[in-house]
Amino acid sequence: MPPNFQNSDLNDVLPERPEQALPGPQAEAPAPDTDEIEALRANAQDAAAFLKAIAHEGRLMILCHLFQGERTVTQLEALLDTRQATVSQHLSRLRAEGLVTSRRDGKLIHYALTGEKSQRMVETLSDLFCSPK
Repeated sequence: MPPNFQNSDLNDVLPERPEQALPGPQAEAPAPDTDEIEALRANAQDAAAFLKAIAHEGRLMILCHLFQGERTVTQLEALLDTRQATVSQHLSRLRAEGLVTSRRDGKLIHYALTGEKSQRMVETLSDLFCSPK
């Protein structure tokens, strides 16, 4: 038989403060305004472009090598065992997306990761896919 609670008994089991109340139906969150929606759309487009730029094995390998330090096209060509034209094409795409930067030193062009976003992304991918399981 279920317990027979009287009103005075309920006061003993119900929390005194609302933040301690048991979860119940929640009020609907207010709808985002137009500015928030546009900002979200712009961020989604940026994220999609970022993910497209790294969604290629060759470009991802370049980013992994650059995570370890600055490299020249010739060094990347040897590390990837890929033709110079292919490496240059990938670097061009990564540079256009703002993921790598270049600097000229005589005839050599050195490449490096650009900014915190690139560093964090490669570090996270390394933690997820390159760490021993």
